[in-house]
Amino acid sequence: MPALDEEESVAQVLGSLPTRLDGVSSIDLLVVDDGSTDRTAEVAEEAGALVVRHPVNRGVGKAFHTAVNQALHLGIDVMVTIDADGQFDAAQIPDLIRPIVEGKADLVTGCRFICQKRPENMPLLKYWGNLVVARMLRFVAGVDLADVSCGFRAYGREALLNLNLFGKFTYTQETILDLSFKELRIAEVPVNVTYFPGRKSRVAGSIFRYALNSGKIITRTVRDFRPLRFFGGIGLAVFALGCILDGWLLWHYLETGGFSPYKVVGFTGAALNIVGILLAGLGLLADMLDRIRRNQERILYFHKKSTYDGPRTEGPAEAQMKRQPPVGSREPGRIAG
Repeated sequence: MPALDEEESVAQVLGSLPTRLDGVSSIDLLVVDDGSTDRTAEVAEEAGALVVRHPVNRGVGKAFHTAVNQALHLGIDVMVTIDADGQFDAAQIPDLIRPIVEGKADLVTGCRFICQKRPENMPLLKYWGNLVVARMLRFVAGVDLADVSCGFRAYGREALLNLNLFGKFTYTQETILDLSFKELRIAEVPVNVTYFPGRKSRVAGSIFRYALNSGKIITRTVRDFRPLRFFGGIGLAVFALGCILDGWLLWHYLETGGFSPYKVVGFTGAALNIVGILLAGLGLLADMLDRIRRNQERILYFHKKSTYDGPRTEGPAEAQMKRQPPVGSREPGRIAG
């Protein structure tokens, strides 16, 4: 649970979380205090949660990174993320984790748009923006999800081991892109959500800022995972524009017998042709580098697996939560929320 200045609601949300779940041996509560200036951390600890603190606000994306690392360190099998403001219904956690427990999915994300309807009190612009981002991800990654920005999710251990994220602003779209490009299984279940009138989202408080940062994350992810399509597509568009200018100048020459006074059109078209070819070449080079990136990602996966799934000594976080055995001898079915 990422939290920033949520002392009024964090204890209530923690108290609403289930204490028993089918197929789960134990449940741990983890709160990442992202630089709160109030008593969020103290209240969460009093409510029985393990609290990891950021000394300053680093963004919900970094809070998620911290949660993933902590979950892996504790040997967690399923990590559920839920907001600290009480927007989501904790009673639906069994629905989220069921596909993972049954071995049918690696990531399960909640869908707030049941039957394509806008939740009550959700700003229309925010609803429209979510639909646009969902269509973008469907186009670039083939992910058929209605809601790609929901923070109420469940991650299986394979998903946690495979995640390699860089975004500070948010993590919701980047995780879907990262795991879909790595061919992990992603499922979606309907969830209830409550929007409190007058409350401003800390992530999407500015639609323009949210759209800009989400666009940057999506663009960088597609650039890294589909470099040939990314650079080749841009290069093809630039080359085609140059050909249009070249064709127009050729038509003008056939009609008039000369290039004047439009010689600059020909120079511009030739320049665009050259830039298009260079971008296509850059795409080929980036595609070769992509093979190295994939190998590095695979090496990182096995390094994480050997580090977190192999025998090791008890860490400070486990001591704080009074954990006994090393991760190699843990019971199956542990979950963190």
